[in-house]
Amino acid sequence: KEIVEVLETDPVMAARVLRTINSAFYALPRPISSVAHAVVMLGINTIKNLALAISAMGMMPARNPAGFDTAAYLKHSLSVAGVARLVAYRLGDADTSETYIAGLLHDFGKILFAVHLPREFSAALDLSEDEDLPLYLAEREIMGIDHAHAGALMVDKWKLPQELGECIAAHHDEQIEPGMLRCLFIADQLVKRQYPDSFIAELPPDLAPSLGESWEAISKALPEQERIIDEISALSR
Repeated sequence: KEIVEVLETDPVMAARVLRTINSAFYALPRPISSVAHAVVMLGINTIKNLALAISAMGMMPARNPAGFDTAAYLKHSLSVAGVARLVAYRLGDADTSETYIAGLLHDFGKILFAVHLPREFSAALDLSEDEDLPLYLAEREIMGIDHAHAGALMVDKWKLPQELGECIAAHHDEQIEPGMLRCLFIADQLVKRQYPDSFIAELPPDLAPSLGESWEAISKALPEQERIIDEISALSR
């Protein structure tokens, strides 16, 4: 009851809750227009994660000295979050709502760099483009730390679950463990495949045999991803 009272005084959060419960992901037989009803159906963890998502996105500056494209960042993060939740649902080895947040925050270190280390981050962006180098490797060369580990440090500072921080820190690692990290890794690569000139990681052997043995096969096994990415693209225009 107290949570509902708070939500009903925040029009942005209330609208997000209602949009979520009425999305195609839940496929309810009829629309839900009551915040109280939505809270009961979504559960406390999902409401918590929605609040976190809105707060994190609200921290993004419209402009930054590094010249980092925050609109493209937001589009990518939301797409990865949605696809990661889909993968978690299909594989059944990770909490879907927690995996969504992992997808949403997996690149948040880029925002930290753009705001607090703009000169160094700008140099890393230039190095990545000039040398045709993955950005996280360019960041390590310029700053000695990449956005994945910077984001994990922020997650720890926010006192969020340890597994979430570990997942974010490791999403560029060569060794990908089952669970939330596997779901995030697959989603990140699938979304990157939608854009030319993206660096696509090699598919580790036996990563998700139930989905396929190649990125093409995994993509075909998850046709819903296209709808998720298209919806995010439409919202970002």
